[in-house]
Amino acid sequence: MEDQGSHDSVRRSYDAVAETYANRLRDELAGKPLDRALLASLVEQTEPGAPVADLGCGPGHVAGWLAERGVSAVGIDLSAAMVALGRRENPAVEFREGDLLALPAAGGEFGSAVALYSVIHLAPAELRRAFEEAHRALRGSGLLLVAFHVGSEVRHLDEWWGHEVDVDFHFLETARVAEALTAAGFTVEMRMERTHYADEAETRRAYLLARRV
Repeated sequence: MEDQGSHDSVRRSYDAVAETYANRLRDELAGKPLDRALLASLVEQTEPGAPVADLGCGPGHVAGWLAERGVSAVGIDLSAAMVALGRRENPAVEFREGDLLALPAAGGEFGSAVALYSVIHLAPAELRRAFEEAHRALRGSGLLLVAFHVGSEVRHLDEWWGHEVDVDFHFLETARVAEALTAAGFTVEMRMERTHYADEAETRRAYLLARRV
């Protein structure tokens, strides 16, 4: 997410909705068989014992799913409220507060990483910088799984689940995300799109699996 100051509205918005978000999405992976399969594939291809980062982890439900399967998971999120929730609900996961453009991580710390619907709060011009940070934090040939809403629109919310917010959701073209990954030093190994599940917002979703080179 942009430089710290310019992401304040995103941070405040997620702080505001944190409890509601966690209550609504805590078990969302139970209804997402494709996501589970992609995460399992990522884990299978990760260096044994290497930590896996969940970038833009929210309340940590994905990181928690990974930890339940024996993965050393690290959740990173901009929102202090989300990080606090994650620590409360997923004690087996390590959580850190931080920005996608300046990850609180050492170079080569992670074996793999996921960024599921977190880059949608970046301006498209910031994607490369975010992916360069992920590249820095990954070990050689580490994998990054990215998911996002497909399109070119920007949806702005002033109210979200009864909470006052100020947040933009950037829909992204798959080719543009792939180009940013390539420019940041990744090779895209898989591209996949799907329609929404019945209980999801009515958007088309894309997944890119990229390997650090």
